Amino acid sequence: MTVDSAVDRLSQLIAQAERILCFTGAGVSTASNIPDYRGPQGVWHARAPVYYRDFLASEDARVEYWSFKLEGFPAFRDARPNRAHHALVALHRAGKLCCLVTQNIDGLHAASGAPADKLIELHGTGREATCLGCSRRETMDACLERFERTQEPPRCTACAELMKPAVVMFGEGLVSGDLARAHAAARVCDLVLSLGSSLTVTPAADVPLAAARRGIPYVIVNRGTTPHDALADLTIDDDVGSVLARALAPLGLELV
Repeated sequence: MTVDSAVDRLSQLIAQAERILCFTGAGVSTASNIPDYRGPQGVWHARAPVYYRDFLASEDARVEYWSFKLEGFPAFRDARPNRAHHALVALHRAGKLCCLVTQNIDGLHAASGAPADKLIELHGTGREATCLGCSRRETMDACLERFERTQEPPRCTACAELMKPAVVMFGEGLVSGDLARAHAAARVCDLVLSLGSSLTVTPAADVPLAAARRGIPYVIVNRGTTPHDALADLTIDDDVGSVLARALAPLGLELV
């Protein structure tokens, strides 16, 4: 099947659906200059991640982690939603979006206007930091400013405990309530779209799989193959934003 015919088929599936579960990964945000951490040129091929247990135990690990966050923050801070993000908001405006589950921590779905009650950020958000003592949140800007000035891992201004970016680190469990909400959506959706995800990271990648195992149509749009390809009804190896824009155009759904 050609890409054009696959996009036409995706358009038909979207037209027929009433409750679409969208699952997104890094490939949705690369057009916004957010790096793909696990792709062929991903950050983790050149730099080992800091694990949560090491962050808790070692001052050196905390300094390394905050240095990594400081290094990448300008691109992260200046990123803006692209047409892939806007396409999913268009699905919401059309009354077709059941749930938007993302692995991304960049906050761009929220910035594009995705409704908070339908957005589940499974891996947290990199736009805030949280206190490991009192759970108070601060902006990443504020924490990084303190770290850049002192070169000491920031501590809570209220209780003096360690601050940590409000993301799920390697070796840290997902928020059980968020995962439960995502699986609840997987039980009621009538179309599941996996967009820009390598589908290699579990338990997040189990969400679209749970929906597909119910026998509903499963579409994967991603640059490169995924472990779910053999289970999908349709796979499209192309840019997510381009595919979505072309699929929505015949339905009269405009990207704002």
